[in-house]
Amino acid sequence: MSSALDRHKRRAAWWFLTPALVLVGLFFVLPVLAGLLLSLTDFDIYSVGAPGTARFVGLGNYRHLLGDPTFWKSVGNTLQFVLVGGPLSVATSLGAAMLLNAKLVRMRSLFRTIYFAPVVTTLVSVAIVWRYLYHPRYGLLNFLLGMVGLGPVDWLGDPHWAMPSIILLAVWKNFGYNMLIFVAGLQVIPEDLYEAAAIDGAGYWRRFRHITLPGLAPTFLFVSVTTMIGFFQLFAEPYIMTQGGPLGATRSLVLFMYEEGFRWWRMGMASAVAVLLLLITLLGTLVQLRFSRRET
Repeated sequence: MSSALDRHKRRAAWWFLTPALVLVGLFFVLPVLAGLLLSLTDFDIYSVGAPGTARFVGLGNYRHLLGDPTFWKSVGNTLQFVLVGGPLSVATSLGAAMLLNAKLVRMRSLFRTIYFAPVVTTLVSVAIVWRYLYHPRYGLLNFLLGMVGLGPVDWLGDPHWAMPSIILLAVWKNFGYNMLIFVAGLQVIPEDLYEAAAIDGAGYWRRFRHITLPGLAPTFLFVSVTTMIGFFQLFAEPYIMTQGGPLGATRSLVLFMYEEGFRWWRMGMASAVAVLLLLITLLGTLVQLRFSRRET
C-alpha cells in the first residue's frame, strides 16, 4: 500500500515539475548546446541564409581567440570590473543596509525606495544623466574638482579613467538590490546577541566582526555569487557610455562577443567567446563556494 502511495506521489511530483523542466530545456539547455556546437563552426553572415555553407573548424575559433590581443584586453577589462566593482558594490550595499537597519534612522521605507530606485530605472536615462556628470567641461564632477583647485578630468575619454567611471556608475546603479537582501539578512540576526555583547563590553567593531558577519554568512555567499555573475556580464554600461573605448579600455567580454557576432557577423567566433565566458564565470563561482566552505 505504501509503495503504491509513493509511486503516486512521485508521479504527481513529475507532473508538477514537467512544465518547469520543459521551459528550462527549451530556453536554457538547448541554447547552451546550440552555442557550444556553433562555436565549433565558422558560421557567419553567409551561413544565415544557407546554413549548409558553415564548416566544422573544431577548436579553431578557440585557438584564434587565445592568440587575439583584443580578446585578452577584454578579459582584463572584465576582470578589473569584477574584482574592483564587485567588492565595492557588496560593501556599499552592506553599508547602506546597516544604516537603514539602525534604530536611529527614521522613514526607513522612504530611504529604501530612494536607494532602490536606480535599480528599476532604465540604463539609457541613467547614462544620459551620468554623461553630463562626466562631461569634461560642464560636468558636476569636474566642477567640484575645480572648487578644490584641481584640473578637469576627461572621465570617459581617458583610458586610465574610463573603467573607474564605468565601475562607479555600475555600483550606484545596482547596489540597491543587494541592499534589500542584506536588510533582510540583518533582520534575521537575533537582537539578544547584540545586547549580550554590549553588556559584556564589546564595542561596535567587535559586535560587527563576531555577530554581524557570521550571521550574514549565507547572505554574503548569495550576494557575492550573484554580483560576480552579473558583473561578468558587463555590456550595457560600456556600450551606451563609451562603445568600448577609448582605445578598448572599457571593452568587456560580452561587448566583444556582441561585436564579433553582430558587427562582424562571425557567429561561430562569438559563440566561442560565450563558451569561454561561461567557463570563466563557472570557475569564479566554484572558487567562491570553496572559499566559503573554508570559512565555515
